[in-house]
Amino acid sequence: MPHPPESALLVIDLQRDFCPGGALAVPEGDVIVAPVNALMAEFCAVILTQDWHPADHSSFASQHAGRAPLEVVEMPYGPQVLWPDHCVQGSPGADFHQDLDTDRADMIIRKGFRRAIDSYSAFFENDRETSTGLEGYLRTRGIEALVMVGLATDFCVQYSALDARRLGFGVTLRTDLCRAIDLDGSLAAALTAMREAGVVLEG
Repeated sequence: MPHPPESALLVIDLQRDFCPGGALAVPEGDVIVAPVNALMAEFCAVILTQDWHPADHSSFASQHAGRAPLEVVEMPYGPQVLWPDHCVQGSPGADFHQDLDTDRADMIIRKGFRRAIDSYSAFFENDRETSTGLEGYLRTRGIEALVMVGLATDFCVQYSALDARRLGFGVTLRTDLCRAIDLDGSLAAALTAMREAGVVLEG
């Protein structure tokens, strides 16, 4: 059933490095691609986000001597999980999954391109202040509600959903069209936080 024109589909980080075989693979990350493509037909507006890191990004464990991936360090903006090098600008891993229908995208938001700060959310970098510009785009198009899908539920999807609620957008999360990293219980915590923020969980 078509969604109203004031509703948009936000597809988060369906990139090769987050799918099986990638540098930061989310289990079953690729199985959601086909149903996400099908869902696009129900929306007037489709927006994709794309992790887009410089090769020396500060969130990479390789940039911190003696540190390993998934360790947590303190950054000026707060705690930061250190990741394997992933979604490096211009690399094959940063590409969208080859089966994703990128032709349907009205807009692609690239995030995490500033070396000194990571960016999980589609709306703000991890200082929660530096805007990606997505909010302004949605407001000028008259979009008031978002349906979110993508990777990973407990990181970029969660941060995007919480920020969207904080900005006053209606948010529905299709849990069947997301997959999680689930680091030390992070999936359960993310679902609780989103539910408490007023995110509608479906699927």
